Amino acid sequence: MTTPTRRARALALIAVSSAIALAFATPAALADDIPLAPGHRLVAPYEGAPAPARPVPGDAPDQHPYLAPNGRSGMHADGAGSGTHPFSGPLGRDPQVTSEKIAAVGGECATATFDAGGRLVSVCGTFSGFLLKLLDPRTLDTLAEYKLPQRSSTVEAITRLDFEKIFKDTSGGAYFYLDNRDRVVLADSRQHVLRIAHRQKTDGAWEFVVENDWDLTPLVPHDCVSWTNLFPSGVCDPITSVMPDHDGRVWWVTRLGRVGTVDPATGTLRSIRLDGEEIQNSFSVARDGVSIVSDHALYSFRADPDGTPRVQWRQSYDRGTGTKPGSVNQGSGTTPDLFGTGDAYVAITDNADDRMNVLVYRRGTDVPDAERLVCKVPVFGSGASTTDNSLISWGNSLVVENNYGYENPTTLTFGRSVVGGAARIDVRPDGSGCDTVWESDVRSPSTVPKLSTANGLLYFYEKQPNRLGIDAWYLTAVDFRTGKRAWSRLTGTGPAYDNNWAPITIGPDGTAYVGVFNGIVAVRDGG
Repeated sequence: MTTPTRRARALALIAVSSAIALAFATPAALADDIPLAPGHRLVAPYEGAPAPARPVPGDAPDQHPYLAPNGRSGMHADGAGSGTHPFSGPLGRDPQVTSEKIAAVGGECATATFDAGGRLVSVCGTFSGFLLKLLDPRTLDTLAEYKLPQRSSTVEAITRLDFEKIFKDTSGGAYFYLDNRDRVVLADSRQHVLRIAHRQKTDGAWEFVVENDWDLTPLVPHDCVSWTNLFPSGVCDPITSVMPDHDGRVWWVTRLGRVGTVDPATGTLRSIRLDGEEIQNSFSVARDGVSIVSDHALYSFRADPDGTPRVQWRQSYDRGTGTKPGSVNQGSGTTPDLFGTGDAYVAITDNADDRMNVLVYRRGTDVPDAERLVCKVPVFGSGASTTDNSLISWGNSLVVENNYGYENPTTLTFGRSVVGGAARIDVRPDGSGCDTVWESDVRSPSTVPKLSTANGLLYFYEKQPNRLGIDAWYLTAVDFRTGKRAWSRLTGTGPAYDNNWAPITIGPDGTAYVGVFNGIVAVRDGG
């Protein structure tokens, strides 16, 4: 989420500062509003004007049979990774802001999903480990909680004083999905894939229950740093993400290029290795296969009858000569987007040195390699162009944002911001190429943006530079058709409101949620 993200990256999501001192951890029961830093009275609380709801025409991605309904299931909203929600988000009519602090330090709730009752299901990062949370969608109160194990990157950050370990770690459960029975499926830091249900007890209280626990350690090296293993001599390969295919298998990928499956009916495990390649993003699934991007190439996979992943096709891309500020590694920062009429296209970005390119490819196993690339469109300024978040796709349109310059919550303190920018790219109706429709100067440092197809608004999480040194964060709505800014609502001030790679998520009741460094923020229209 799409995560952090890369992308996604909501994913670095664990609060770095959480790692600084366990003594500061605050029990969930004591959670409160996220405090505002000084200066919130010196910035505009709201700019622009309410927007009319103008639904965008087009067909939503096919509903995946093993995921929760589109818009509810994960960081990128659906199996195709579209980044679109069928619900109307806030229109800017007297928007109200609420927040929930999950811990005194850290506590970011990145990926947000919604069960059939509209309750929020999220994973929040704390010092001692991720917390799987069930939250009331209006009050943001915790209804249930399940503690996941601590990530090795947290221990490394503390013992080696290298906090980038946390910010470049996309493992541990931040990329999870909600299945068609409202169960969370995630990979924890022990290299186990868990399927966890939530239920209401006879006394009315809610609880999480682990239904399945699949141990991947026979296939995945797991000599990882821990408090009892500070100097491991072997290999640690964290699991980045999990997603189901259309046959119900649970696919998983690891940082060091392993791609595998779990058969939920039998527990059978299968995997292959992409030697010398790294996977730090989530992936997308459709009827024609599983699309995965490494730091070298884009892949389409299917599973053999025994579950072994098999490459259908591979397309390398320009990975540049190094990691840019605003990227997790030297490669694409995007989760593949599966889009277009008739399962036509898949899109990612590359990591070209001067200007990043949006790349659109034809899907299908019968496409000659020379004809697979539809277009290669450079975006943003020379020497300042990268993204570590998924694209938005709707119809034949793509929206990309610029994350160049964002590294972690310290990057934007004292009123600083990034160069920013967003752009819409459309594939031509005849598939002969692509065109840039509009460019925007919105400064969204690190969020996974979203589109409400019900009202035609794109949502970004924005921070403008401030000469007074005030770090003010805004939910900003942009017209999908024109790229013009509609309105911006202040969510809060200070590093605690930095989203640190977490996505925006639009709920069934019209609320826009943003995971932030200290917890979660909700914005909804007044009245």
